[in-house]
Amino acid sequence: MIKDAEKYKDADEKIRKRVEAKNALEGYCVSVKHTLDDEKLKDKFDATEKTSVEEKVKETESWLSSNPEADTAEYEGKLKALETIFNPIMQKIYAQGGAPPGAGGFPGGAGFPGGAGFPGGAGFPGGAGFPGGAPGQGGSSGPSVD
Repeated sequence: MIKDAEKYKDADEKIRKRVEAKNALEGYCVSVKHTLDDEKLKDKFDATEKTSVEEKVKETESWLSSNPEADTAEYEGKLKALETIFNPIMQKIYAQGGAPPGAGGFPGGAGFPGGAGFPGGAGFPGGAGFPGGAPGQGGSSGPSVD
């Protein structure tokens, strides 16, 4: 039994990484949509920026539906492409002081990879509250509900 586990360890790890990458992309799409609809931020988005982000999210979700078995690099590439469009917009809004403290959507915060709700963030293995979690955030507190 141990030999079988050793034999399939690499394949299992590859699948785990692919699933995490897919979940991160799906979660990021949801987070972006929620941020665009956030009452505190709604009026801060330029109409053309909001439209381009919404189109990119729809395109990404359509791609996800058509490619349920894509490889890790493809999921990560799609995530990077969406981040490249959305993150500068959010950084501009925050730099202008347009987003109130605690609003979702800031990189590294709730709703972004590395933040609460994403792999590497609070509530996920490898994130805060889990062994091997985010530095300085260890412990066994588990996920928190805002």
